[in-house]
Amino acid sequence: MILKAQLSNLDTIHDLTRACAKAMINNGIYQWNEHYPTRERFEKDIELQELYVLKKDNLIIGIVVLTEHMDDEYIPVDWLTQSNRNLYIHRLAIHPKYWSKGYAQQLMDFAEDYASKEKYASIRLDTFSQNTRNQKFYSARGYRQLGDIYFPKQSTHPFHCYELVL
Repeated sequence: MILKAQLSNLDTIHDLTRACAKAMINNGIYQWNEHYPTRERFEKDIELQELYVLKKDNLIIGIVVLTEHMDDEYIPVDWLTQSNRNLYIHRLAIHPKYWSKGYAQQLMDFAEDYASKEKYASIRLDTFSQNTRNQKFYSARGYRQLGDIYFPKQSTHPFHCYELVL
């Protein structure tokens, strides 16, 4: 079941992403750290009603942020669509205990269905250049890699931007 996150979910959401960060670091992927994602960022996501949780057996096992707001880092990217009706996906995460079980697919199906129903021109996102698993995941779903952006507090490596035209 996928629902909008509540402020009462904040501790669980933050713990989930800390577990993801630790598991990624253990796999040599330095994508998330003490600077990102923060509890304050999730609190803002919830207040904006942009954060969704995936529940299994009444436990939050995954999250995703769906927003119309384009971060400044995305401005220089040569996007496929010029529309102002784009959906941005951020902070997609599945608790490591549930990796490789299709739950990220469920969250992406939800996001893509939502974008289609709301008549967005495209979906845009970024993923860490050192996370080849995520790159294959998005490419297999039809997302096209376009350009790179940087988040210096997270890594010196770039993040690849992707877009799916709807």
